[in-house]
Amino acid sequence: MKSLRVNAGKGYDIFIEKGILSSCGEYIKAVSPAKTVCIVSDTNIYPLYGETVKNSLESAGYNVISYIFKAGEESKTTDTVIEIVEFLAENSLTRNDLIVALGGGVTGDMAGFAAAVYLRGIDFVQLPTSLLSQVDSSVGGKTAVDLPQGKNLCGAFHQPVLVLIDTAVLDTLPPYYYSDGMAEAIKMGCIKSKSLFEKIEKEDVKSVIDDIVFECVSLKAGVVERDEKEKGERALLNFGHTAGHAIEKLGGFKTVSHGEAVGMGMVLISEAGEKNGLTKVGCAERIKGVLEKYDLKTEDVHSVLEIVEAMSADKKRTADSIKFIFIKDIGEGYIYPVENKNIPKLFGV
Repeated sequence: MKSLRVNAGKGYDIFIEKGILSSCGEYIKAVSPAKTVCIVSDTNIYPLYGETVKNSLESAGYNVISYIFKAGEESKTTDTVIEIVEFLAENSLTRNDLIVALGGGVTGDMAGFAAAVYLRGIDFVQLPTSLLSQVDSSVGGKTAVDLPQGKNLCGAFHQPVLVLIDTAVLDTLPPYYYSDGMAEAIKMGCIKSKSLFEKIEKEDVKSVIDDIVFECVSLKAGVVERDEKEKGERALLNFGHTAGHAIEKLGGFKTVSHGEAVGMGMVLISEAGEKNGLTKVGCAERIKGVLEKYDLKTEDVHSVLEIVEAMSADKKRTADSIKFIFIKDIGEGYIYPVENKNIPKLFGV
């Protein structure tokens, strides 16, 4: 087993171990006095792991209820969150009760946001089942849903009380979803660790996946501890995301996955960085190469102009600029605000 402590929010532990879902109840019992636990999951994941988690929670003495939503980013809306909190109210959950998010990034984002707003905040636990959520979104307390105007525009910072990562579930992931998660691991290497990037670039990741997951969450935990509410350093974690979110929006959150979009966003911003003397020449090609290794796209069907125009709804935008994340070289991310009027020129459009 691998573990680490995140000193943000109330403080919480992350445990990484194959098969930990089957004993999740005993870990949760150690951190939560809840009587009722609501599992929030989707129509893809609950049939696979829901009964395992429910049985473990019931064995630990909890009364367990479940809210299952239709799988997919298109469910990540304010309507679904309201349905979740109404379900919690109908079942009389109290401030001492608990939500367990069983699933990928969409589930974690929505369940965490529901936990943040129900009764002005109740505890929740992350049980991430996708590679993307294991290496990134389950840690750090960002919770949100999408609006028609853009991705993750409605949300809250709400840290979990526990994160349990079962890497055994990755063995059943279709290749597409494995690739999707690798985009966030690649991102972490780009901004924080050249050695992590090179490991992903050169090795068979599946043979060292526990180490990859642990290194990613360790790096992210450090960033979150130093900048929980994204006032500075934490913005680095958005490398590739400004363009990536724009690409997702252009596809109606249906045609391109989050990981695919972030990958294309990393290429786009690195190419712009190289053209403007902000990034070492050759980085974009290395990023393209490692994305292609994991069968990820490097270029979107929409034009650069369309992507730039779609950036207008980005959360990092101020009245007169957007804080873009560039890399000086692999492993060295930095924040670089660009005035709105200069953004088209930055991307050569």
